[in-house]
Amino acid sequence: MAKVKTAFFCQNCGTQYAKWQGQCNSCKEWNTIVEELIQKEEKQSWRPSSPETKRAPKPLRIKEIDSSQEIRLNTGDGELNRVLGGGLVPGSLTLLGGEPGIGKSTLLLQISLRLPYRTLYVSGEESQKQIKMRAERIEHSLDNCFILTETKTQNIFKQIEAIEPEVVIIDSIQTLHSDLIESSAGSISQIRETTAELIKFAKETNVPVILIGHITKDGSIAGPKILEHMVDTVLQFEGDRNHVYRILRSLKNRFGSTAELGIYEMQGTGLREVANPSEILISHKEEELSGTAIATTMEGMRPLMVEIQALVSSAVYGTPQRSTTGYNAKRLNMILAVLEKRAGFRLAAKDVFLNITGGINVDDPAIDLAVVAAILSSNEDIPVGKDFCFAGEIGLSGEIRPVNRVEQRIQEAEKLGFSTIFVSKYNKISLKNTLIEIKLVSKIEDVAGHLFG
Repeated sequence: MAKVKTAFFCQNCGTQYAKWQGQCNSCKEWNTIVEELIQKEEKQSWRPSSPETKRAPKPLRIKEIDSSQEIRLNTGDGELNRVLGGGLVPGSLTLLGGEPGIGKSTLLLQISLRLPYRTLYVSGEESQKQIKMRAERIEHSLDNCFILTETKTQNIFKQIEAIEPEVVIIDSIQTLHSDLIESSAGSISQIRETTAELIKFAKETNVPVILIGHITKDGSIAGPKILEHMVDTVLQFEGDRNHVYRILRSLKNRFGSTAELGIYEMQGTGLREVANPSEILISHKEEELSGTAIATTMEGMRPLMVEIQALVSSAVYGTPQRSTTGYNAKRLNMILAVLEKRAGFRLAAKDVFLNITGGINVDDPAIDLAVVAAILSSNEDIPVGKDFCFAGEIGLSGEIRPVNRVEQRIQEAEKLGFSTIFVSKYNKISLKNTLIEIKLVSKIEDVAGHLFG
């Protein structure tokens, strides 16, 4: 048996030190360095049993590498497939993070029950009976899912060799521990070691692995930052536990875009895919109210219709308030300055409150025109037509600038029944035989004239 060695790790960033110190030199946090025991011993982690995988890899010319077999695995979930870029890549490692109780385990259990592949669901937090109780609520027809309650990686690999699964799901990476490291489960060294063993297994066997990761109070993945560098894909599952809608985002994706978005609705039978997100982002009102406008935005390749709400009132106190929810506050200040300087609207002495419904954050500059329409509608107390929508960026000189993928935005607005869309006249539009009326505008005054006379 080798000598037992002590090391010190920062619990925030994972930096290793030879001795304890008060402040981490890497992340500048105080009192985050903790002592951990590391035992170097001749023990085996994952080792392939087939002689083909034991051979050392040889360098190949890039044209000699066969990529025809790398077919993505369909998860049976359209929203997850979109965020991943088309499905699970064989041999990839995916990390799913989110707040406690948001639905991470429900999402992956639901997917594992519907996958047409042999799936091993490893849980270190719940017993098999507890998982069975949750699975009975989820509608499923396939029976290819195996449930294992284990936290020791060496025992997990033994079961993997016996079952030979095509997909492995770990819930969660913070509960695993390896015999190679003496420290407790969830420590920096254990997370790093167990993740390295799973990466080695995934790359050598071409089996995709999905990990669930806890998050800290500031919203980042718990454990060392190197964990996010080691995996291929990092997904974030977010939403308010007091509401039924959940949003799945990609923070890192080596095999696809990070701009895609998946939306789910939490129900008693599991998570329902929301194929038309506009149904939750646009409120349904019986009467027209001032201060609301509909914007067309893009999340990846998906066009969305979002509702912008604005409230403009006289400032009660000396300094006017500027408050936003789901929109960049600095950009709102810029738009108000443009309206004051270029368009002649007197808003400097008024409070302005802006909200994007649905609980999402939008950073697409194409919603600027809808923000302007909502602010002017509230200021004049004249409602914008409920069949009107907007897609345009506001420049500092008051001009309406063109936006990308304008034809997709127009088609989405037409599909949802809008009669008129306002876009920049500098956009090149080749659509023909459209039922929606396309208003080409170049300045804020043109939009105000159309809306309020």
